[in-house]
Amino acid sequence: MFYVFLALLSAALFGAATPLSKALLASFSAFQLAGLLYIGAALGVAVVAFKKGQTQPWRMDRKNMVRLSGAILFGGVMAPLFLLLSLKVALAASVSLWLPLELVVTAILGRLLFRDHLGVFGWLGMLGVVAASVLLSVGEGTAGIKAGLLVMIACVCWGFDNNFTALIDGITPAQSTFWKGLVAGVINLGVGLSTQDFGGTMATTAGALGVGIVSYGASILLYITAAQNIGAARGQIFFASSPFFGVILAAVFLGETISTIQLVAVAGLSVSLVMVFRDRHDHQHLHEELDHEHSHRHDDEHHDHVQPEDHRTNRHTHRHRHIPIAHTHPHWPDLHHRHNH
Repeated sequence: MFYVFLALLSAALFGAATPLSKALLASFSAFQLAGLLYIGAALGVAVVAFKKGQTQPWRMDRKNMVRLSGAILFGGVMAPLFLLLSLKVALAASVSLWLPLELVVTAILGRLLFRDHLGVFGWLGMLGVVAASVLLSVGEGTAGIKAGLLVMIACVCWGFDNNFTALIDGITPAQSTFWKGLVAGVINLGVGLSTQDFGGTMATTAGALGVGIVSYGASILLYITAAQNIGAARGQIFFASSPFFGVILAAVFLGETISTIQLVAVAGLSVSLVMVFRDRHDHQHLHEELDHEHSHRHDDEHHDHVQPEDHRTNRHTHRHRHIPIAHTHPHWPDLHHRHNH
């Protein structure tokens, strides 16, 4: 239960970013706030990102460096900027409920470009997410349609980011978050300062960095910790509740009124997310020979290389080689399951 609590706390902290960011936009431009939030994210994971013995990005091969650069550009520079622009014209609660579109875009991009797979229940759930998003856009009129399009662009950027990040095997998730936050944060803040006077005070600047540290940095670390102990699939199910926390916090902190359309969208999203995570993928597949480095345990079906006994059930990171193997089991499109279908 402790790790379930961590997963839900991670979702709540991440969900809080949307209403809190809307409040902070009164003091900063979108570029400035995007920069501060992601610099905060880098600060939030810095201690874990530089643990002794971990590989740093400058030691990665060219392929992984390209993937990290793509994640920084799409997920760190572009996506938060479009999200913040949407918050300027729409309610924080509605923007929170649009964010599950990231699941849809990630799935579509994964299927088209990254050898991902989704079953019938998964695609039905994705259609439900799209339907709920369209309902929200229409319900808020012209401003809603504009904001919905901006969130869609942000989700497309995060979709590329998710697929790039999922394929990075040279550094840990915390390191990926650190470099994405630092590089993208400096770029966006630099653009913001060069195009508009800095309007923040010491208090609001600290607040923006604090939101980044907690909602993007600490949230990611809590999610990784939870997922490593309850499994990635279960972790994703609990983390998918983050938009609902955003709606609740928008009502509590910003005084936004929850409309009937938003409640209908919440119900639709709930059913859709259940369908997405009910989707199962199980067939015989071939693992080709692979040499890479990532965090892993030895009590699964993929890591049977020789290690000291205490490493059999403890998570650790080192470079290792996989021998070719064919087997059948339920699986998700992780580092080891990007095969053709």
